[in-house]
Amino acid sequence: MNAAIVVLAVAVLVLAAIAIVFTGMRRRDAERAVGYLSRETRSRDKAATPTRDLTPPTSGREIELAAAVERRDADKDLVAAGPSAPVPFIPPDPDALAVSRRQFLNRGIVTGFVLGLTGFGASCLAFIWPQVTGGFGSKITVGKVTDIKSQITQNSGFYYYPQGRMWITEYPASALDKARQVYSPSELAGMEAGLVALYQKCVHLGCRVPQCVTSQWFECPCHGSQYNQVGEKKGGPAPRGLDRFAMSVDGGNFVVDTGIIIQGPAIGTNTTGQEAEGPHCITGGGEAH
Repeated sequence: MNAAIVVLAVAVLVLAAIAIVFTGMRRRDAERAVGYLSRETRSRDKAATPTRDLTPPTSGREIELAAAVERRDADKDLVAAGPSAPVPFIPPDPDALAVSRRQFLNRGIVTGFVLGLTGFGASCLAFIWPQVTGGFGSKITVGKVTDIKSQITQNSGFYYYPQGRMWITEYPASALDKARQVYSPSELAGMEAGLVALYQKCVHLGCRVPQCVTSQWFECPCHGSQYNQVGEKKGGPAPRGLDRFAMSVDGGNFVVDTGIIIQGPAIGTNTTGQEAEGPHCITGGGEAH
């Protein structure tokens, strides 16, 4: 028991000695950093310190009140200002008229902020109103009318043009009289050249509509909507015929404006009188034969 107490006491003494040494070293470092004044120097400085004037300074309100009292004193004589020579003009220092550093930084920050907002606004406008120069959404020159008709013949009555997301088929000249009673001038411009450009999407739910070579119709695999070769509705849940694009012929070239989608003809429109020319690829339920 006594041995334990002795060990504990020695440990406490060692810790106390370490603390004293550490504190002395810190104090010595502090004195080296800030300097140390002797007692005689501090006494001389204290004796030489002038007595401070503890009178509070006169406030602005007190000065204003004193001036008002002087103005109300009618017996006080006014002192006229004596003559004085004009102050010579001293041109300002050009360096003083220049932009200061703070002004330069402020203007630079504001200019950068304005340029950033301008660029962001321009990019937003470009996103909202894109200037399409080619591909879907712009005018596309598909090719010569004669070459397109050759492509249609080689592909069994249908020609798919992927850049415009469109099907191109032949429109019979014998059906033009009925077509003029139904279709717009933008559509007739292509039909009178013997062609029609149809948007690939089914007007029911937007599925891509494939051709059926056996029936010579377009038949949607999603829900069974059917359209004849010129996109007029023949069956299924579609609310109208296939949408089509504005068309024109320029110098023998077939031009399709894919930025203008014209709504397909109403149910019951059948200008060509074309019926299925063979077995259907899709049944009314949407299953392939």
